[in-house]
Order: sequence, then structure tokens, then C-alpha cells
Amino acid sequence: MTNNNNNNIGASSASSSSTTTTTTSSPPSTPSRYENQKRRDWNTFGQYLRNHRPPLSLSRCSGAHVLEFLRYLDQFGKTKVHTQLCPFFGHPNPPAPCPCPLRQAWGSLDALIGRLRAAFEENGGKPEANPFGARAVRLYLREVRDSQAKARGISYEKKKRKRPPHPPPSNSTSQ
Repeated sequence: MTNNNNNNIGASSASSSSTTTTTTSSPPSTPSRYENQKRRDWNTFGQYLRNHRPPLSLSRCSGAHVLEFLRYLDQFGKTKVHTQLCPFFGHPNPPAPCPCPLRQAWGSLDALIGRLRAAFEENGGKPEANPFGARAVRLYLREVRDSQAKARGISYEKKKRKRPPHPPPSNSTSQ
């Protein structure tokens, strides 16, 4: 579809200037990677709502349904999350494979919720009724972050980027 649009754009710019004056107000641009991902995520969530039993309309969707969706996505995860019974629980780099489950990584879920939250409002949803911004969703994301950090033996606070200390001013003189 974008190829046809690009071809049409080239053809219209080669024609007379009177036909291009209507299109110059908003130059055509290809959607960013973020916009494409947001659209795909929104379509996936819409499909989830349609397949829900009973099917759900967006207006009846709540934070609880968003949590169901996030748990559903765990089955497609690629991040090993060690259980407390696993001998590698708390080890950032386990030396051998284990049967612990694969889950969605916290960062992926956090980014997904951010994109869906924006898409909800872009598709006519009211910010105060946004199920992706529900308190339960925020608490769930925090719980996932903390449990995954603990399972890997990495304190989340340690992963925060620290500013490098400024070096003291040098008092050397060149002679």
C-alpha cells in the first residue's frame, strides 16, 4: 500500500503545480517505527477483545481486562523468570538450563502499555476512562518489574543510570 502511495506522490509532483497545491499543506510521510508498532499493538488488543468470551467492546473494557491481556501475552514471552524453588533463582547469569517459565519482559510490557495508552486516546477514548492507565495495571507492572529483578538477582535500583561524577577542575598551568 505504501508503495502505491509513493508512486502516486511522485506522479503528482511531476504534474502541474496547480494540482500539487492541495497536497502541500501536509507533506506525506511514512509512519515511524513507534507509530507502526502502536498500530499493531492496538490491532492485537482489538483482536483480543473480539475473541474474548463474551466479546468485549472497548467502552466496557477495564483495567482487569488489560491485566487478562497481559497475562495472556506471557505465553509468547522470551524472558526466563526463575521460580523461588529453582536453584538459579537470584542468579543473573545461570550456568545451566532450567525448566522455569518464559514470560514477557517487564520492559516490553511497560512499553506496550505506553503505546496502548496513547492509542486508546488517539482512537477516541477519554483519558479519564483509559483502562491502560488504571491503578491495577500500574501495580501489576511494578510487581512484574520487582519479581523479575529479584528472580535475576538484580536490584532494580542498581540498574538506574547514574551520572558520572564531574572531575575536579585542574589547576595545572602550562609553562
